[in-house]
Amino acid sequence: MHDLAIITISTNEAHWLRPCLTSVFAHQGAAALDVIVVDNESSDGTRELVEAEFPAARVVSCANKGFSHANNRGLMASDARYVLYLNPDTEILEGTFGDLVAAMDARPMVGLAGVKQVTPDGVLFPTVRWFPSPTRALFDALGFERFPLRSRWLGERELRLDRYETELPCDWTSGSFMLARREALVSAGAMDERFFIYSEEPDLCLRMKRAGWEIRHLPTMTILHHAGKAGLSARMLAQEAYTRRQYARKHFSPGRRAAYEAAVGVGLALRWAAARDAERRRAFGRALGTLVGVVPAPFGAPPPVAVAPSATPPAGA
Repeated sequence: MHDLAIITISTNEAHWLRPCLTSVFAHQGAAALDVIVVDNESSDGTRELVEAEFPAARVVSCANKGFSHANNRGLMASDARYVLYLNPDTEILEGTFGDLVAAMDARPMVGLAGVKQVTPDGVLFPTVRWFPSPTRALFDALGFERFPLRSRWLGERELRLDRYETELPCDWTSGSFMLARREALVSAGAMDERFFIYSEEPDLCLRMKRAGWEIRHLPTMTILHHAGKAGLSARMLAQEAYTRRQYARKHFSPGRRAAYEAAVGVGLALRWAAARDAERRRAFGRALGTLVGVVPAPFGAPPPVAVAPSATPPAGA
């Protein structure tokens, strides 16, 4: 059995894979790795690049049915004790996977962990998050997240950047680097494939916490993440609004759901009003329309029931 399966999805992202996988193998340490690239219907030579340049990795092909679906295909193909969901637009800068696995072994109640992330210009990327709530959504809409008197109730992100130098508990962490214990995935379930992309991270972490597991930030490793590389995308902004509605309808009572969706709507409306150009105004307007259900979600309706395959490794794996 491997110590760690590293699952990276490529949807025509072969150009990111070379630096990503090079850094992965350079920081292997003492861990036995199973590196899996999920080829999500790419047409850019993803499979050919991996097979030619990274023979220690393997490629799993699947239909493009979203981030959760692709990660679940990689999970089902692995037998490792831990599973790392890793974005292709990342590179490992400091630390080894051997040390990271050892840190998780020493913390048997931690079901999922994130690590320190920086952007290409060296700025810390805040990955420690608190669960969505009507209060946090409203304070975020009103711009209180960056209020000098910092509190976890003022927004979902932990913006006290000095805290990222030490280990700390959190509710969820960014999907660009999520290290999960297989036992936690078995008990809580894998990613819910109704979330095509976005909101699958807090959903997974909430189910883990309900199953008795802890979520942590571990500064054992530092990675580079090309976050926000595509700039503002109207389609992705609308998809995020749609999945926030999905999350609320899955986890909140009717009254709490209405309050949360209203707070998210206030935030989008204020950003629409403050937009300085027509493109940004159209983007926030589309997202608001998607939130209230008058504009279709960019990636279509989800399946009628959750599809969260078992995290138990396949027979003979």
